[in-house]
Amino acid sequence: MKKNKHYILILAVIALFYLTSCNNKGMQGNLKIKEENIKTKIDSSQPKGKITNTKVDTPKKSGTVNKLPWANDEEFKRLQKENGTTVLLAAYCTVLKDPLPGEEYNVHLAASSLAGMVVSPGEVFSQNNGIGPYVESKGYQKGPTYIGSKVSTTEGGGVCKVASTLYNVSILSDLEIVERHNHSMPVPYVPYGQDATVAYGAKDFKFKNNTEHPILIWAKGVGNRLYIGFYGKEEPPKVEWNHKTLESFKAPTEYIKNPELKEGEEKIIIEGMDGAIVESWLTIKNLDGTTKTKKLGTSSYRAMPHVVEVNK
Repeated sequence: MKKNKHYILILAVIALFYLTSCNNKGMQGNLKIKEENIKTKIDSSQPKGKITNTKVDTPKKSGTVNKLPWANDEEFKRLQKENGTTVLLAAYCTVLKDPLPGEEYNVHLAASSLAGMVVSPGEVFSQNNGIGPYVESKGYQKGPTYIGSKVSTTEGGGVCKVASTLYNVSILSDLEIVERHNHSMPVPYVPYGQDATVAYGAKDFKFKNNTEHPILIWAKGVGNRLYIGFYGKEEPPKVEWNHKTLESFKAPTEYIKNPELKEGEEKIIIEGMDGAIVESWLTIKNLDGTTKTKKLGTSSYRAMPHVVEVNK
């Protein structure tokens, strides 16, 4: 019984981080959950993407990609031809680190809902309107959620990974960002300043198609990777991210007593992440050779504590 309570406490701490981040309104994140200490089961019924094309990019950390898992998908090719969207504007792969139960499933489900959406010239795309609400009736599973000062579970946990990936693809496609909220704490799957979070009815991610042609969105979840790509008719300018850390806050350490450890023994459960205030801007190199800078503002993050088991 004591062991079960201890295990639940650790999961609650992990859930607190993930969903404070995902449901609230950089540096590459390095939060790590020690796999040998925390073992979680992913529902075996979750949709599992599969790469059959060995030429697909499979990065170890999140970043831009060019070789995508839907290249031979017949529906994708049909919609490309139908909309004249044969030029890859940008594509991004987000690598989920140690996804909690339900998260990977929900990311795959959201990706399948996104694939095939077309955004007309001048139209504003909204993630919440496009694939929300993130509820059981739409197939989403429950995941841990931070509500007020308590850890609970709600449907759709994990869709913030979709928002972050959409944000990166939108930026790299030189599209207008209409609404974006950073997480309250840093996340381990994209650099500081490059994340976005959503909460249905409260926070959304939106971009505007400020081009003269339709944009085809395609997405696919493959294991712990989420791929999203935008397609149009004309090659966009080259866009580069820039970040500057204005202030940083060291991650504190929180201790959990575990009487099953040896006297004086310590075991790291979560490697936390420093908080920061990060300024972000873009360097945009146009096709005619001219260059311009676009300011995006600042993102503020509280520190994510290290969590250590002790017996002393």
